[in-house]
Amino acid sequence: MNKLFLLLSFFMGVVVLSSNYLVQFPIKYYGLEEILTYGAFTYPIAFLITDLANRSYGKFIARKIVYIGFAIGVSFTLLFSTNFTDLISVRIAIGSGTAFLVAQLIDVQIFDKLRKKSWFVAPLTSSFIGSTVDTFLFFSISFYGTGIPWITLSLGDLMVKIFVALIMLIPFRLLLGTLKTVKA
Repeated sequence: MNKLFLLLSFFMGVVVLSSNYLVQFPIKYYGLEEILTYGAFTYPIAFLITDLANRSYGKFIARKIVYIGFAIGVSFTLLFSTNFTDLISVRIAIGSGTAFLVAQLIDVQIFDKLRKKSWFVAPLTSSFIGSTVDTFLFFSISFYGTGIPWITLSLGDLMVKIFVALIMLIPFRLLLGTLKTVKA
């Protein structure tokens, strides 16, 4: 198998695992604990990985990387950071897996449809839509009805994810020259 494929798959799993762990911790500075968790800073990297895979290999291989990242991330989340006696911890695992899979597969489709546009259109649009879907699916599944302010947390997380997605355009652009591009 290709080294880049394996590397992207591994990093996808690491990003999912890190994000699932970090979402449990609100940022307790400047009054942000009601609107932001640390997971918002790591998760957008998953869209960069998916978009690089899509640009380099096409949508079928990008989907495969999503599935591998999902399996690695969710498996390790269940093993190491899910407390099965705590309903919220279990809901975080379920919410994470569901939101990740739906959002990443949407990202793959949107990116593929827009791949012939200017270099930034596909990754920016697919990451924005994917992040929005992921955020609201994750927070509603994980925290609805728990007393945790999930709507404000989701809005805060989404704003950071969009900001990080904009920043991820820089490495995406820099790596474009090193990747073979699939012609759609």
